[in-house]
Amino acid sequence: MEQYPREILPSEARRDISSGETWWVFRRAQSRQPKTYACPFCGELLHAMSDHVVVAPEGNVDRRRHAHTECVERERKAGRLPTRDEWKRR
Repeated sequence: MEQYPREILPSEARRDISSGETWWVFRRAQSRQPKTYACPFCGELLHAMSDHVVVAPEGNVDRRRHAHTECVERERKAGRLPTRDEWKRR
């Protein structure tokens, strides 16, 4: 899992995680670990202890990212994070 140190500004941590992936796997997450991540969609800090979502491109858990639930919902509504079944129906 990739963790961003607090010293990195959220705008520096933000990146486009949808670089050619065709489908995504999602799961709700929450941890008791005192870690902080940067949401790949908004670049803002995300505390592991908060309710959030883990997204994995094409099921590749080695490339998973922690993201705000609201950010994932926004990306899904925009059609940028289809599930495998949604992608197959296209």
